[in-house]
Amino acid sequence: MSGLTRRRALGVAAALTSAAAVTAAVVTPASAAGRGPGHDTSTGPAGGHDHGAPAPFDEVYRGRRIQGRPVAAGEHHGGHHGAGYAVFVDGAELHVMRNADGSWISVVSHYDPVPTPRAAARAAVDELQGARLLPFPAN
Repeated sequence: MSGLTRRRALGVAAALTSAAAVTAAVVTPASAAGRGPGHDTSTGPAGGHDHGAPAPFDEVYRGRRIQGRPVAAGEHHGGHHGAGYAVFVDGAELHVMRNADGSWISVVSHYDPVPTPRAAARAAVDELQGARLLPFPAN
């Protein structure tokens, strides 16, 4: 039997999260200004306001297909936390939420806000490190 227990798996996950947070803190100044690589700064209407939905995207990032698109209020749970926006990693929905300050978080990187849903999808791929995104039961 392998020595992997739930306690050890949670410990490793916590250590990886801490390491990712330290890495993100080093990268944050450029990315917070929207100048970092891989950050999509296009957000809806002209004039720099964040009131519109971010532009849709569909790309392969580190070998994983990430997609994002606006959704209608009745589609998925679009009107819920995601501010009418759905994000997918390899076809599995990544639950995202827009914060009051306009930043975005996901269920995978909840304590590391990013400027766009695209950046949230990329952060999730980085955090998953090749693991499959499992379905998250919505209430």
